[in-house]
Amino acid sequence: MTDPIAIATALLYATTEDTETTEAELRERFGDEVTGVVLEVTDDKSLPKARGKQLQVEQAPHFSQRAKLVKLADKTANLRDMLQSPPADLPLKRRHEYALWAKNVIDGLRGAHPKLESIFDTAHRAMVEALESSESS
Repeated sequence: MTDPIAIATALLYATTEDTETTEAELRERFGDEVTGVVLEVTDDKSLPKARGKQLQVEQAPHFSQRAKLVKLADKTANLRDMLQSPPADLPLKRRHEYALWAKNVIDGLRGAHPKLESIFDTAHRAMVEALESSESS
């Protein structure tokens, strides 16, 4: 990924979700394009969690190309992190649910970037295999 707007968005995408940073502050510091893509991939925290997750699945096919790249990178990184350092307080069932949900989001982005999609698929496969191995232990 070499698009500077997509890269900036990848670094900033959760800023308004996870910090006190406002849309106006983002716009002032990073411009309209970056802010627009950040807002496109930002979850609406005022919604119930299940609805927010469902919206990601529903909205993914309609994202801009830049937003699709950011979501691909984010879901891949999350799966890799969960595989390498699973949260001790996250039961196997919830990890399975996350892996399935992440795949549903990514399936809505298919065609955006085959190489990133392949990297996601590899991470997803490794996650599912690890979870199945943990269950049979």
